[in-house]
Amino acid sequence: MRALNESGKFARFVVVGAVNTVVHYLVYLATWLLLGYLVAHVIATIAAMTVSYALNCRFTFRVRPRLRTFLLYPASNCVNLGLSAGAMFLLVEVVGVHPLLATVLGGLVATPATYLVSRLILTSRKRPLRPGPGESLPMGRIS
Repeated sequence: MRALNESGKFARFVVVGAVNTVVHYLVYLATWLLLGYLVAHVIATIAAMTVSYALNCRFTFRVRPRLRTFLLYPASNCVNLGLSAGAMFLLVEVVGVHPLLATVLGGLVATPATYLVSRLILTSRKRPLRPGPGESLPMGRIS
């Protein structure tokens, strides 16, 4: 039963990713002529990431948005960027795949890891450190 629940969350994550892509593209198109392509890309990325965070909280993982997770959420994008760029490099330079196809394939390669990092960030609860049997509290903690 848990696997079915997890596959449903992953499917919702993919839908949010598609919405995220559309938001990014629309904001980029609306701003690039006025601000230049790099500034437009940064603004579009921030807008899309914010929408993605909100949708993943509410729709994918069904958790309340919190400042802590909002501030950690860009880490999932770093994972996505690193894996997709690495996959693209290998596909283009080693395998000889056309860059336009490699960008799609790189995104597909990165999606499962991005999902796992997003799930970890959005669903983990901040738990206080508790010592195990025979252990003392870490320095600086008062219990």
